[in-house]
Amino acid sequence: MNIAVAQSGGPTCAINASLVGVFRESLKEPSIDAIFGSVNGVEGIIRDHLIDLKTMIRSNEDMELLRQTPSTVLGSCRYKLPDWQEDESTYQNIVQVLKRRQIGAFFYIGGNDSMDTVQKLSSYFKEIELDVKVMGIPKTIDNDLCVTDHTPGFGSAAKYVATTMQEIIRDSSVYSIPSVTIVEIMGRHAGWLTASSAILHAYGDPAPHLVYVPETHFSADRFLRDVEQEMAKHKAVIIAVSEGIEVPEGVQSGTVDVFGHKYLSGIGKYLEQLVREKIGCKVRSIELNVMQRCSSHLCSKTDIDEAEQIGAAGVQCALRGETGRVVVFRRMHNMPYTVVIESADASQVANREKFLPHEFLTPAGNNISEAAMAYLLPLIQGEIKLQMNGGIPAHFTIQESVLK
Repeated sequence: MNIAVAQSGGPTCAINASLVGVFRESLKEPSIDAIFGSVNGVEGIIRDHLIDLKTMIRSNEDMELLRQTPSTVLGSCRYKLPDWQEDESTYQNIVQVLKRRQIGAFFYIGGNDSMDTVQKLSSYFKEIELDVKVMGIPKTIDNDLCVTDHTPGFGSAAKYVATTMQEIIRDSSVYSIPSVTIVEIMGRHAGWLTASSAILHAYGDPAPHLVYVPETHFSADRFLRDVEQEMAKHKAVIIAVSEGIEVPEGVQSGTVDVFGHKYLSGIGKYLEQLVREKIGCKVRSIELNVMQRCSSHLCSKTDIDEAEQIGAAGVQCALRGETGRVVVFRRMHNMPYTVVIESADASQVANREKFLPHEFLTPAGNNISEAAMAYLLPLIQGEIKLQMNGGIPAHFTIQESVLK
């Protein structure tokens, strides 16, 4: 049989490593012939826009370079499949493409919304008795997928956030006048990535002095009191804040994507202005924005290795006959850090969110507890030996003319 693999949702440092995992494992299997890459996620299947990955990834050196390349080499999408009971035409088109290409398994690398696609496709194929296996391979820097201990992409993003926070702390500490620096970090409903900024506490740094995540109620008055209390103890106060905390209407965009998710930004600027007006000290805000997703020069080796391993595991699950499932990590130990890879029904993951546990927060709800460190620290460990080109990391690319 032939197989197809696609990437979806927001880019990460590790999503291409999962693609390598699917590709490398498939090369070992005599039952698998062509390995197609679907351009721009499931849209590539719908439009029959597939490329033969064996003609693009030609050597082990190519695979190693792709492993260290951030973002989605096949492109991405945020396409929401309709319910097939309401609109079957898109599914019929997909089936025609799969049959014409003799594809017996489809691997979708993505987050919560991508697992919705896995669930819908596998349900439809079961209904029409089409023997095409559909497997979900997790990824998201938000780390908010249920069932799995963590998601590929999160460890590298966490490492970048903690490292960047450390550099911001060094920069902010050089002046004699009191100051407040607010760092806005991604996280719509879950505060995992914002919490990772507090990894520095494990190494003796008191900053960030305040951390605000969506899992706790946010009060502007309480925020100002917190800031004033920290200013009494520290010359330069550093604050980490999730983009998804509750704020007054109008601070953030009301625009939503096809899955109903709001486009978020602006909380840092809002809090900066609040501090300037109410406290009157030197204050600035920094939005890490997309840099935290794809900064492969600071990637976690643990994250990249696991991303490839979970991609390979997805292939083995499909070959065993599994479908409509998502490969997941189950943590066995923190020290020494060990995980096993299992699979779960896509319905347990699709359109659901995993939130920061209550015990990972301080009683005041404005910082991260010591309990979180045992969970976070193993995920950022190790560095990969980057291939360089003229002093900057080399990247694997597919010609744009091929992707069009």
